[in-house]
Amino acid sequence: MISNGFMLGTSIFVLAFIFASFLEYWLHRLMHISPWFGNTIDSHSIHHNRNQATGILWEFRNYSMAVLILCPAFFISSSVGIIVVSRGFTYAAFAAYAHQIQHDNPTKCFWMKMPVHYIHHKHNQWHHNFGIGVDWWDRIFATYKLVEWPTEEELAQSQLGLLQIKWW
Repeated sequence: MISNGFMLGTSIFVLAFIFASFLEYWLHRLMHISPWFGNTIDSHSIHHNRNQATGILWEFRNYSMAVLILCPAFFISSSVGIIVVSRGFTYAAFAAYAHQIQHDNPTKCFWMKMPVHYIHHKHNQWHHNFGIGVDWWDRIFATYKLVEWPTEEELAQSQLGLLQIKWW
């Protein structure tokens, strides 16, 4: 028999993952809507000009800032708050990895049909494909723009492993 605590923890994990991906989508989209917002949050315009990620550890730091700012609002009780914050950090680690792999080796982004963040950069899409970890919100909010993927260019890239990415 599954305990109520396990069910609560699993439910909160799933809800926290969905909510975190929603926030990630909208924060990234806001960076493209507002020049002020895009220039204050980790120099987003510089990120686009260079088309490089900073490494998983630095990406994790950036995503963790959002967790530290937003998750305390969920301290309905200490147990729920701790679960939400810990799951927020779990999503931050996933998002950091998803962001870095799409910059370093997008063909390894196996959980999406098309690595939307890579496509967002490659085609200079300022109005499409804002997702980083998932593409659900782009599909829901009609910002998903399908392009040919993978092209011969991506297929010709070296096939590094899933962990052969910039770490710092």
